[in-house]
Amino acid sequence: MEYELSIVMVSLLFLVGVISGFINTLAGGGSMLTLPAMMMMGMPADVANGTNRVGVLVQSLTGAKGFNDQDRLDRSAILPVLVPTILGALVGSLLASYMPVWVLEPVLLVSMVSVALIMVVRPDTVAPPEGTEPVRLQDNPAAGIPLFMAGVYGGFVQAGVGFILITALAGALRYDLVRTNALKTVCTGIFSAVALAVFALRGQVWWIPGFILAFGSMLGAMGSVRFAINVSQNTLKWMLFVMVTASCVGAILI
Repeated sequence: MEYELSIVMVSLLFLVGVISGFINTLAGGGSMLTLPAMMMMGMPADVANGTNRVGVLVQSLTGAKGFNDQDRLDRSAILPVLVPTILGALVGSLLASYMPVWVLEPVLLVSMVSVALIMVVRPDTVAPPEGTEPVRLQDNPAAGIPLFMAGVYGGFVQAGVGFILITALAGALRYDLVRTNALKTVCTGIFSAVALAVFALRGQVWWIPGFILAFGSMLGAMGSVRFAINVSQNTLKWMLFVMVTASCVGAILI
């Protein structure tokens, strides 16, 4: 399919890339902006879904490096956490390549509404009190289930997957929100790479728009890391709540 990248469209892709890179690194839901923006420029839904992974991959790698440079990334937990998410991402991306995106929209909405309600009723679930010691995955194997499901969902559609990962990492493994976001960026980076490979092999990636989006996403992720390590846990908790709520509204309207 042919398309034309006007200055307006390039600017729009870059801008939504910056915004999505910032909010995805800090919490999640950035794909609620990028997917509609790409479909506005005439991309089919499956191509927008594939092209979006270029930006997500770049912002995730940028965020992970930033958190690691600030000593906020628990590198010993990376491999145990990645195993279930990669397996899930492979399943989800294969499903997405053959099934319509709308199939998981109800799952997205229910997941985000659930996270928002949990944050109101039991905020300590996704924002452990300061000083809480993280739990290793091998000591709580049940945490592998939400990580696998996050991988399936992230491989399928990406939008809102950060909220599911936060629930698993902060809720089940008890990481504070900064370290949760650090591990989350690694997870999203790896399973985005898996999903991107699947979409690329099926010709469902438009690379030029993807790289424009990725450049903006990289800048947004860099700013988000600096912000996250310089604000309080309480501020991050309420920003997460606002983003979850906004994404719920977006999911209903889109």
